[in-house]
Amino acid sequence: MSNSPGLHPPGFISSECRGASLSSETIYPFPPSPTDCVEAHRVCSADPRCEALYRGLELCAADAAVSPLGERAAAECLERQDALLAKHPSLLACKCQRGFRKEEQCLRIYWRVRLLPGEDELEISPYDNTLMDTRMASLVAASSFMQLDGENQCLKAAQDCGLYEKCGSLRSEYVLACTKRVPSNNRCSQHKCHRALRRFLERVPEEYSFGVLFCPCTNNLCGERRRKTIVPSCSYQETDVPQPNCLRQQDSCRQDDLCRSRLADFLQNCQPSPLTASGCLRDSAGLCLRAYAGLIGTIMTPNYISNSSVDVSLSCNCDSSGNQWQDCLRLQRMFTHNTCLRNSITWMGSPGSLPADITPPPAPRPSPLVQEDELLSNNHLPEHNDIVEETEEEEDITQTDEEADEDDQFDVIPQYSERATISNLGSSVAGGAAPFTTGPPKPILLLLLLLSACLSWG
Repeated sequence: MSNSPGLHPPGFISSECRGASLSSETIYPFPPSPTDCVEAHRVCSADPRCEALYRGLELCAADAAVSPLGERAAAECLERQDALLAKHPSLLACKCQRGFRKEEQCLRIYWRVRLLPGEDELEISPYDNTLMDTRMASLVAASSFMQLDGENQCLKAAQDCGLYEKCGSLRSEYVLACTKRVPSNNRCSQHKCHRALRRFLERVPEEYSFGVLFCPCTNNLCGERRRKTIVPSCSYQETDVPQPNCLRQQDSCRQDDLCRSRLADFLQNCQPSPLTASGCLRDSAGLCLRAYAGLIGTIMTPNYISNSSVDVSLSCNCDSSGNQWQDCLRLQRMFTHNTCLRNSITWMGSPGSLPADITPPPAPRPSPLVQEDELLSNNHLPEHNDIVEETEEEEDITQTDEEADEDDQFDVIPQYSERATISNLGSSVAGGAAPFTTGPPKPILLLLLLLSACLSWG
């Protein structure tokens, strides 16, 4: 039965239009990604009217950063915002990529078109997660080697990090930044410490960075190493300084585009729910772990509260909260009593609890240069570069490394000239130098054979 002209079954695409009409959804198995905010602004800047409205919003934001906008000023700014979004709605739908070179520029654009965001908007992530590995393939690669076999998994994760050049160098960089004292006040520079921590977490593959952050522990020695991973004496709380109120800390965070974005990402992706297997509303432990790690290096940096559990908290309290005490407690409990976050951290050490249909990718490997050095010597590389000056906190970690190295010595591979030669094939495993016991030299054997042959013929 033929269809009449102009009438086709649903989904039919004519042959002459097939090449031009295929949608991105047909070609790609993923939903289309939102427009990047930098690209959306580039399109806007080509239109003088759009660019003028956007510049006006930037002036409004600069005024609001100094003091709250008056009623009339706020109304004028919101009018500009509505006009801008009506002309270029892509600016409202755009998203950003975490860790990309233009991340901060992108986030600035994202928040400028949300000049006076409501509480609900402050809990929506500005990051594009549509193509993110929500099924945790790379995280399984890290967790699949974290078996609780009695070995100090946090020490092993630190050693693996040291074997990968980028991880080892950036880890040394943040340890140095977080332990170096400023001569004027004999304290660390928390700003530099946070910046170095963000560089480490953004540039090192998660197989390594998440290994040192979320390593599973069965004893307090391992738990203490895990707690000290981010050098909490500088990054988490400053010594001899009272803890701030959590709501005031949140307000300070929301004055900064990056911190505001990382907090919104956490509040969205680590929202707990009793209705999912993971305990997360988004049902993705991977997204929650990434969002939690994204807070490290901001004023909202969380950390483990002890060396005997996976419980975490912010470095703040709810004292002097007044009638906002419930709001403060809600923020605190997003870290201290969050089933989604707890399950996500626990799953990093229990790969058997992950969905069964996930196929772990190959184990993370060092770069070719490090592999070559490892094949030549197979000696244990130091956890930190020798140039790093350690405080008492880091000295405790180094002492732990030395004790572990004494218990688990690596076998040194012989140099090429010593391998499998005729002189050492008969060496005993323990003795090493005993050569083969050989018979008489070959010329003497030939002479004896000739003499015996002559005698037998004669």
